[in-house]
Amino acid sequence: MTPGKQTFLAFLLLIAASSTTIAQTTDPDNYIGQFNPITTAVPFLGISPDARGGAMGDAGVASEPDAYSMHYNPAKYAFIKKDMGIGISYSPWLKGLTNDISLAYLSAFKRIDKSSAVALSLRYFSLGGITFTDNNGWVIGDYNPNEFAVDAAYSRLLTPTLSMSIAGRFIHSNLTQGQDVGGEATKPGNSYAADVSLFQRFPVEFDKIEGNFSWGLNISNIGTKISYDYTNDPNRKDFIPTNLKIGPSLTLNLDDYNQMSFMVDFNKLLVPTPGTNDSVSTMVGMIHSFYDAPGGFKEEMKEINISAGMEYWYAQQFAIRGGFFYENKDKGDRKFFTMGAGFRYNILGIDFSYLIPLETQNPLAHTLRFSLLINFDSPSLK
Repeated sequence: MTPGKQTFLAFLLLIAASSTTIAQTTDPDNYIGQFNPITTAVPFLGISPDARGGAMGDAGVASEPDAYSMHYNPAKYAFIKKDMGIGISYSPWLKGLTNDISLAYLSAFKRIDKSSAVALSLRYFSLGGITFTDNNGWVIGDYNPNEFAVDAAYSRLLTPTLSMSIAGRFIHSNLTQGQDVGGEATKPGNSYAADVSLFQRFPVEFDKIEGNFSWGLNISNIGTKISYDYTNDPNRKDFIPTNLKIGPSLTLNLDDYNQMSFMVDFNKLLVPTPGTNDSVSTMVGMIHSFYDAPGGFKEEMKEINISAGMEYWYAQQFAIRGGFFYENKDKGDRKFFTMGAGFRYNILGIDFSYLIPLETQNPLAHTLRFSLLINFDSPSLK
């Protein structure tokens, strides 16, 4: 096992130990404030897969639609100007810890008519190579733990300015490769989930500068809890990252060549605080997530992450982007700036982004994302 992999495993063990300690020591009647993040299984579902959103602080619930809208808000597909498109992206992940973890993403959409569209996506997360050993230290074998999700969505205009989407998702998480852990047999975890989303866009004008104001809402990963063992104990099933994403955006057409967009996303995991309601169902857990924090309303507000971004286009061919992501220090303490650029020519688009953390020795430092877009027009839909 490489030193980088050892560091990564130690990091995971530290998170697990911290979560267990929090669950055991938090006293809802005498909460004085502490590091108390919301933890779930399959957190890879929350990683922004594309370089455009990654360059804007992971914001995108109300940005202009593209092939990657499945992750941010599939309701945006009903407003997309192209007839068909494909997106392919690749992101090395946790470069500050190891060099063989990555996220690959493939998405595609197709318009049905002027009012509706369908989309598909595949997300694959590789945790790199890990050497498994038994209790005596004997090598069992080298394995490649991985996770993936397959999505399908249907998006339709409800009015000329408002659209809605329903998406379905199958999630597969194979972390142990069937090896015994702690003397117990394990298995891959599977889950089924759905997204419900809205998107509205209408024209605005400021001092003769025309543009669009949009807002979006996406409740994603409403689905079954996941288990990695053969018991049927509800206390040993983990919530998946059910998430509420909502936010506005403003796009201004400064002249025939220059366009500026500004956007803000607010995210909250609709998952109970660890150790409070672990055995409840997904729907009950979503309700509890709004009021079960040991620190009351003040702590609930800390669970909201903020993504803010801006995007500048010249002649709809060259883009410059920037953003900021904020997470409260008691809920994970991720804070970073992002930047990136994009290029469009004919049917082809290329984007990249770069992450700049505010802390030293951050495992997300120097994260790069690369994305490719291929779009096709249809004269009948113009």
